[in-house]
Amino acid sequence: MSSQASTQGLSLHDAARAMGVQFANDNVPQDKFVDANGLRFHYLEWGNPDNPPMLLLHGFAQTCHSWDFVALGFSDDYHVIVLDQRGHGDSDWAPDGDYSPETQQKDISAVVNALGLEGFVLMGLSMGGRNSFTYAANNSDKVKALVIVDAAPQNMTQGTDNIRNFVQQDDELESVDAFVDRVLQFNPRRDRQQVRGSILHNLKELPNGNWTWKYDRALRRQGRRMGSDPETEQRLWGYVRSLQCPTLLVRGGASDIVALDTADRMHQAISNSRLATIEGAGHLVMGDSPSGFQKAVTEFIASL
Repeated sequence: MSSQASTQGLSLHDAARAMGVQFANDNVPQDKFVDANGLRFHYLEWGNPDNPPMLLLHGFAQTCHSWDFVALGFSDDYHVIVLDQRGHGDSDWAPDGDYSPETQQKDISAVVNALGLEGFVLMGLSMGGRNSFTYAANNSDKVKALVIVDAAPQNMTQGTDNIRNFVQQDDELESVDAFVDRVLQFNPRRDRQQVRGSILHNLKELPNGNWTWKYDRALRRQGRRMGSDPETEQRLWGYVRSLQCPTLLVRGGASDIVALDTADRMHQAISNSRLATIEGAGHLVMGDSPSGFQKAVTEFIASL
């Protein structure tokens, strides 16, 4: 990946500094691939491979590049692996359309085994957050610490509806900037140039000159269920209650996905947990407030 990110014409490093991200080294990630669970997965590798490992999982309809600013910050001290999950970014799409949490857990297990990760910090946003706590609940021997970012066994209806309405709009537009306009309408907290620099990794140009999303169209088809059914929620709460590793719950102060009482309930259910609320951030916490997110996670890791 180029170190240039079009945030006010700045490099990725200068743009991250402008957003308050703290880092000592101007690390640049390496694009890599791994075969796991029958698919080819793309990931970004940040930092020194001799450092302790950290695995980051993006949210629904995003890519590994949604973590760029904070991955840069963490890469001073960690070997950071940022995965494109199945159907997203430059990873393979599921040939059978299976994007269930259980199948994605198998993906994570296979990637972790293929890369030889042990005793790692696992961090995930939204869909990636659910995948993270599902994996950690079933692999307590692998995960040193867990960071669940604005994710819970159950979501607020308003936020789920907002996401559904966003992803099920026309998915072919005439320019990148038309997609930027759409993103800013959905999330006005973001800087326009920051959005443009990030969204370029989640779009592809079509033969007719228009642009479309890079993730699997099956994930945004009309009628696809976005929320969880009661049985799934009950199963996910079971995973939450069984977590053994130190856990940080991060919630955006203006989140429309995770209600404060749900976050409190998770905090009470996980014996060794902390809860941090990042003010000025919505659901996409590390994008809305990368410096606030970095501070909360750094303090949590320092306490381990």
